[in-house]
Amino acid sequence: MPAPKLPYSIEPLERRRHARATFSCGRPELDDYLKDRASQDVERNAAAVFVALPTASTDVAGYYSLSALSVPLSDLPATAAKKLPRYPNVPATLLGRLAVDRRYQRQGLGVFLLLDALARALRATSDVGSVAVVVDAIDEPARAFYERCEFIALPDQRRRLFLPMKSIAKMIGGRRR
Repeated sequence: MPAPKLPYSIEPLERRRHARATFSCGRPELDDYLKDRASQDVERNAAAVFVALPTASTDVAGYYSLSALSVPLSDLPATAAKKLPRYPNVPATLLGRLAVDRRYQRQGLGVFLLLDALARALRATSDVGSVAVVVDAIDEPARAFYERCEFIALPDQRRRLFLPMKSIAKMIGGRRR
């Protein structure tokens, strides 16, 4: 999945620098997170939040958050679990939120953000172990989006999906280490 060429920069969220007040993606819980809680999560090291900014602007066009996650090995499909160490839980990276402001939707920014998140998660595996990126899709359209991007639903958890780091490396042409 090649990254679209878009006129955005992606950088870590800075409370005082990035304009978040007008952000509206159509999901109040995602809007409120960016406006009210994302900076606190960053300050408390609970999540790393990255924002997409249009060229020469501080208005947030989209964002995503990443954090650490432990996944029960038994939650993974047998085909994925058999390739992993036999620990009760395996380390993963949680793509906690991904949202695009309504003004920028349907322009490829969601895929752009996702690819940046996947590349960032893959690079981090050289410092912190992670076998996959996991996402909890907020609704069925979000689930369908992630499935189009090669994520796999966990058995018995239709909206929890994962993408193995090995698949990410192949997808973006990167290396784990």
